[in-house]
Amino acid sequence: MIRSMTGFGKASVEIENKTVSIEIRSLNSKGADVSLRMSSSLRNYELELRNEIARRLERGKIELSIFIESKEAEAPVEINSTLAKSYYTQLKKLSGELGEQLQDPLSQILKFPDVMKTERKEMDENEWKQIKKAVDSAMNDLDKFRLKEGESLRIDFEERLGKIATYLEEVKKLDVNRVGIIKARIKNNIEEILGKDKYDINRLEQELIYYIEKLDLNEEKVRLKTHLDYFISTMVEISAGRKLNFIGQEIGREINTIGSKANDAGIQKLVVLMKDELEKIKEQTNNVL
Repeated sequence: MIRSMTGFGKASVEIENKTVSIEIRSLNSKGADVSLRMSSSLRNYELELRNEIARRLERGKIELSIFIESKEAEAPVEINSTLAKSYYTQLKKLSGELGEQLQDPLSQILKFPDVMKTERKEMDENEWKQIKKAVDSAMNDLDKFRLKEGESLRIDFEERLGKIATYLEEVKKLDVNRVGIIKARIKNNIEEILGKDKYDINRLEQELIYYIEKLDLNEEKVRLKTHLDYFISTMVEISAGRKLNFIGQEIGREINTIGSKANDAGIQKLVVLMKDELEKIKEQTNNVL
């Protein structure tokens, strides 16, 4: 069953005094384009996450977000009180030597280097295992979404391929008398220009055979039907997006050739209808995993 590259999944886990919420979404892309939004406490696990996402989800523009909400107040920064006192002692000494009054020294000291620093706590291994399990759950959720979207794509593909096949059958019906009509038209045009019995009929037949061979559509009709069947059988394969795209190109090549060789208004009208359906198929194959 085909899968779409578009999807969304989410999961959450309670870890001691924290709630961890995970969201993952994906859109179509030629390769695995992974971006992560998460706390700096998880940076040590970034490479592991990227590799796992690329392995599981294969392709797509994928964005993973991990939000950590603490249920307890945590000091966001740490003050180096020893260093702050040292700065204060030196400032007080300097103000005395210069005879200048020391105003609001605390606000000045807090701006000095290394007095205030953000406290960065690393996630411990046990917490990480629980978060990773939740990430796996979110990816499973996204994969179910992809399968559901893929089923919609499959139905759409089969409907449009069925229309192309129907148009192809109409082409076959029109093609039965096409060659005879073309031959008669050429012969009538020559007789109008040169007059009846004023040309070599044998030479004309030889030229017509050479000309009609170039207009023969039998190979193209057979190949187009083969490609349509191949597209349908390929949809059951795993990760068939690129392959379906290539088959779509081959279908387009046969349709174009039929149009260029037809020399028939009815067939060329059917070719336009087939191209319209194929363009919609090709747009959708870009979203197939």
